[in-house]
Amino acid sequence: MKVLLVAGARPNFMKIAPLYREALAMRSINCMLVHTGQHYDYEMSQAFFDDLQIPKPHYFLGAGSGSHAVQTAKIMTSFEEVCLKERPRIAVVVGDVNSTLACSITAKKLLIDVAHVEAGLRSGDMSMPEEINRIVTDSISDYLFVTEKSGIENLRNEGKSEDSIFFAGNVMIDTLYFQLRRLKDGAVPVGIPKPDRPYAVVTLHRPSNVDNREKLRELLLALVKISEDMPVIFPIHPRTSKNIEEFGFTELIRRSDISLIAPLSYMPFLMLWKDAALVLTDSGGLQEETTALGIPCFTIRENTERPVTITEGTNILVGTDHDGIMAAYGRFTKGEIKGGRVPELWDGKAAQRIMKVLGER
Repeated sequence: MKVLLVAGARPNFMKIAPLYREALAMRSINCMLVHTGQHYDYEMSQAFFDDLQIPKPHYFLGAGSGSHAVQTAKIMTSFEEVCLKERPRIAVVVGDVNSTLACSITAKKLLIDVAHVEAGLRSGDMSMPEEINRIVTDSISDYLFVTEKSGIENLRNEGKSEDSIFFAGNVMIDTLYFQLRRLKDGAVPVGIPKPDRPYAVVTLHRPSNVDNREKLRELLLALVKISEDMPVIFPIHPRTSKNIEEFGFTELIRRSDISLIAPLSYMPFLMLWKDAALVLTDSGGLQEETTALGIPCFTIRENTERPVTITEGTNILVGTDHDGIMAAYGRFTKGEIKGGRVPELWDGKAAQRIMKVLGER
């Protein structure tokens, strides 16, 4: 059975890598990797794929930038050509980027089954493009692989049949544990110098946080204040870097103990954040990874589609303003550090469960 594994952005490859490696051990499944090229800011060298122990994608669609409509259309037309040539039985999409939506629609219209990994996640915020992508993809998917139990309830409430829903666990945690084992075995990348005292790590890239001058100023002022207590290391997204310069905030950061560094590939970034005293982020995956390792995480958003990281994990929603972040940080400095546990089925075996289901169909 031929299966296409689709990735549109660098984090997507972290999710499809364990699926591909699992498929290699199965005679019944022939997997091919498709990179839509939706995100192109970061160069993906051979070393990137070697780190994940997967080959370079069999297809690169080169979608590039553009409005949501333009980008989605480019991906759909290019992916259609791949599907017509390869005639796969199943297209596997992950996450919630535009590629997820575009490829699921294209496959479905060609009568190819669609499997969505990370199905059922909902923020309830329809102003987020990712929320629209999640809902539409789930509405047409034949296999819905869920990372946490809230996803099961969301899908049931949306009328999905029970036999299409599979509680599989979290493939992002599969990759996390896989890479931690590699680090333990000596596969250590060129490291980023780390402070010899407690430090914080920040990622910040969402347009709602970094595209508005006053909003970004508020967030940076909070980081500057935190840096008075501990060094803050900030691998900076190109979008955020551009706005900091254009809005005139470079000097504000220069006078602080915030270290702006270039974006990091997975292994060097893991080396950095796994030993942090605190992580501040507006991303999705890092909420999950910090929960898996028990690291305090402040999510700089008003909502999250990953509620288990809050109800069971170490994640705290701190909002998107200065006062909310500093209130949470004040509690943190007083030792009121949230404990947590690893959610059910976040055991590094999600890919095994997913590929077992696909291999039996």
